[in-house]
Amino acid sequence: MQATVIYGAGDVRVEHVPDPKIIESTDAVVRVVRSCICGSDLWPYSSMEATPEGRRIGHEFLGVVEETGSDVHGLQRGDLVVAPFVYSDNTCEFCVEGLHTSCLHGGFWGDEQVDAGQGEAVRVPQADGTLVKLPASANDPALLPSLLTLSDVFSTGHHAALKAGVNERTSVTVIGDGAVGLCAVLAAKRLGAEQIILMGRHEARTDLGRSFGATDVVAERGKEGTAKIRELTAGGRGTHTVLECVGTLPAFETAMRVVRAGGSVSRVGVPQYQDGPIGGLQFGRNVTVTGGVAPARHYIPQLLPDVMEGKVDPGRVFDRTIGISEVPDGYRAMAAREALKVQIAF
Repeated sequence: MQATVIYGAGDVRVEHVPDPKIIESTDAVVRVVRSCICGSDLWPYSSMEATPEGRRIGHEFLGVVEETGSDVHGLQRGDLVVAPFVYSDNTCEFCVEGLHTSCLHGGFWGDEQVDAGQGEAVRVPQADGTLVKLPASANDPALLPSLLTLSDVFSTGHHAALKAGVNERTSVTVIGDGAVGLCAVLAAKRLGAEQIILMGRHEARTDLGRSFGATDVVAERGKEGTAKIRELTAGGRGTHTVLECVGTLPAFETAMRVVRAGGSVSRVGVPQYQDGPIGGLQFGRNVTVTGGVAPARHYIPQLLPDVMEGKVDPGRVFDRTIGISEVPDGYRAMAAREALKVQIAF
């Protein structure tokens, strides 16, 4: 089969790799219908050291079950399923607590002998616990993009809002107009927030953010951006919650400047830094720093009904659809900000 392999910064290739097969009795083989390129995939695309062997990449996919191991009982051939961006057994103590990203028997796509998501098929470990079976009506092609966002970006945006405590009484700043940031706007609106300020500079993206529920857009950065947000908030005090969806130190520093005293900063952008502003000033203002890796497997059943009923349409973050052979150009387009989020159709 064909799959995406990254060999180093800027070096993504589509190659023939061995077809997946059942190894453990808890495995399933899934034929991929939709996959995509994630903003977090751009970090290795920009900085990964060159390797002669390369590694598989991709962690978001929808597909159809082709084969199951003898200990898989909740799935059968022909089921349409969505895969969270980590696999998990859904039964260990952390999964039971809703923290599937810390599953004692889980892991990440592309690790060791595990397939990654940007390919024609995937061996899924812990299939019963990992895969979420979708209703038959989900076969509607118009629904597939939004269902695919449940794998990562919409679940991550929801995680950012939930961890920050967003509700109808909280004001919100979302930092970042990428797919996760836009999904965070949508999630905050879904949870009832009435004031949602989106920080972003790309008009097509911020226009989408407005349609998702952003009440204000701030294009400025740094001190100017901080001043603008404070102008937009009651008494110039900042917002109750800040959803940091970028992962850079300047984004985190901005978040800490615009959060209201007693408020929460929720980080879901993969941090590209080790140290940040969490000293005496933040301590004195009673600012909570939260966030982390989203347990998408926990959230998918909660978010799925709204997608199926058309109450939300997060699939609008996909602005380009390509075939598997075009994946290298998809990476280039996203890195150059020519595309917001690229969907791969099989």
